[in-house]
Amino acid sequence: MVDLTKVLAVVLAGGEGSRLFPLTEQRAKPAVPFGGKYRIIDFTLSNCINSGLRRVMVLTQYKSHSLERHIRYSWGFLSGCLGEYIYPIPPQQRVNKNWYLGTADAIFQNLYSIRMANPSYVIILAGDHVYKMDYRQMLNYHIRTGAEITIGTIEVDKSEAPNFGVVKIDSNSGITGFLEKPKDPAILDQLPQKVLVSMGIYVFHINSLIEWVEKDAANLQSDHDFGKNVIPQMLESGRRVFAYQFRQPNSDQSPYWRDVGTLDAYYEANMDLVSVLPSLNLYDPEWPFRTFQEQVPPAKFLFSESDTGRIGTAIDSIVCDGCIISGGKVVHSVLSPNVRINSYADVRDSVIMSGVQIGRNSRIKRAVIDKNVRIPPNSVIGYNPEQDAKRFTISDSGVVFIRKGTIVDDSG
Repeated sequence: MVDLTKVLAVVLAGGEGSRLFPLTEQRAKPAVPFGGKYRIIDFTLSNCINSGLRRVMVLTQYKSHSLERHIRYSWGFLSGCLGEYIYPIPPQQRVNKNWYLGTADAIFQNLYSIRMANPSYVIILAGDHVYKMDYRQMLNYHIRTGAEITIGTIEVDKSEAPNFGVVKIDSNSGITGFLEKPKDPAILDQLPQKVLVSMGIYVFHINSLIEWVEKDAANLQSDHDFGKNVIPQMLESGRRVFAYQFRQPNSDQSPYWRDVGTLDAYYEANMDLVSVLPSLNLYDPEWPFRTFQEQVPPAKFLFSESDTGRIGTAIDSIVCDGCIISGGKVVHSVLSPNVRINSYADVRDSVIMSGVQIGRNSRIKRAVIDKNVRIPPNSVIGYNPEQDAKRFTISDSGVVFIRKGTIVDDSG
């Protein structure tokens, strides 16, 4: 069994998240709200705490203020006196004047801090995925196999292969090949219908980690990325590289893991949460997801005027504290704290973030409305793609995204 006091978790949370624009216009991707009351990074950090990992470094970079503030407010409960911490580390420019050039370079630039923690093992995690995982199982597997690096993997449909690093394994789960986001049709045709892909989770022995990121940093032709460079080079050198096939804790369901890196993936993952049996169970008391608990009053539902249709209701929805459904109707939607739905408004299949106000008689469908947006009375959003495209961002599948703080002008 792994000694968890000898394990350091490093969360890579510095990505720009350009494919999630406009949600990432003013915040880092891991800080994007998700599931009503959470931020995306809360799932990785909750997995760390639930797995017994109490030493966590979060490497930040782009638009990191809201992310660092969230970590300070939400995750400051660990005891520094006991050597426990979750803290963000922005680029330090200890070794050069660059920002992080890739995932391996982010680790290389922070080797000073990593060495100071004196771990035996380092587990490298992504801060922008939504999933439930017991990292202890992967750490113990890594020790049993004697691998230099163990890669967390999950099975996906062949059609998704171009979005991930595809892993080829032998009968003992040793990795024999690694294809980073293959686009070549000839290669894709040779793949089976189901493929193993990298989850962007790596376990290293500390000595191997230092060796390989230093070697990569010295290669001026490298992209300084684990998937593109470090892993293929380790395989070429005949090093022991193993795949850990992900199993979801406390569940008989298929493993749930989502890279919510596109607007449609983000929307669909939120919509899954309001299904009768969601793939990700937020209500498992044995695996709680933690976040900042805002001090706001309970949700409130007002009016029951059946003769006029002024009835405050929410059906098949998540409704957070502080919400007031004042004579409006909410169906199959996610409402973050402090949302107000006014009389006769109808909201369907939507994600509404904190502080949004939706005016009387408005109709909203298949929309993601960012924080503090004001929707005036009689607005119609999500029903006329041509009109919506003139004012808002529209995803590939037609979901409407409204920027943070927008005061919608629906006069014309």
